[in-house]
Amino acid sequence: MNVMAALQPTVLVVEDEPAQREILSYNLEAEGFRVARAENGEEALMLVAEEQPDIIVLDWMLPNVSGIEVCRQIKMRPETRNTPVIMLSARSEEVDRVRGLETGADDYVVKPYSVIELMARVRAQLRRARPSAAGMQLEYGDIVLDSETHRVTRGGEALKLGPTEFRLLSTFMEKPGRVWSRAQLLDRVWGRDIYVDTRTVDVHIGRLRKALCVHGGEDPLRTVRGAGYSLG
Repeated sequence: MNVMAALQPTVLVVEDEPAQREILSYNLEAEGFRVARAENGEEALMLVAEEQPDIIVLDWMLPNVSGIEVCRQIKMRPETRNTPVIMLSARSEEVDRVRGLETGADDYVVKPYSVIELMARVRAQLRRARPSAAGMQLEYGDIVLDSETHRVTRGGEALKLGPTEFRLLSTFMEKPGRVWSRAQLLDRVWGRDIYVDTRTVDVHIGRLRKALCVHGGEDPLRTVRGAGYSLG
């Protein structure tokens, strides 16, 4: 498996028009994103739970369950509340834009739109949702992770981390305090296209802990019995 494959941000494209869905998907994949596709609201809500996308590009006009209702449900759920939603709509009136944003959409793009502009908006939301995937530097306490150079320091001292340990630490540092189950870490760090035993997670957590404490200092990782692991 490509080392970076599991770090590829996932975009869920929700669009009922096949041509529009494919154009969007093609351009997102060309930008290096992993794309999941849904053609209606019910499928979108199912994929949000299954895929845990990093960003959702959501058409307002969908059959049965509207994009507005999909957005409302996504923003109501604690586990998806912070997932950015970019709403696409042919409705250009200010009242419609306000309604979309009040429902919880993080951005609102009027059709017909510029693909280049939409890609820029997706990247902007990604910087907020997945800073490490956008090449940004993350800090937690005295730990600094530079996702562009793949360097990690603690208290100014360089740490040696393997690729898997680096991806684990990136995941934890993006959302300090969040408890990640072993299954969620497998999906995020190893990727869905490979089978790895959940005990492998424990092995790499052990290696990460050792690497983080090699120059001293308290172990910043917390084991939550029956739930998983968290940073802090």
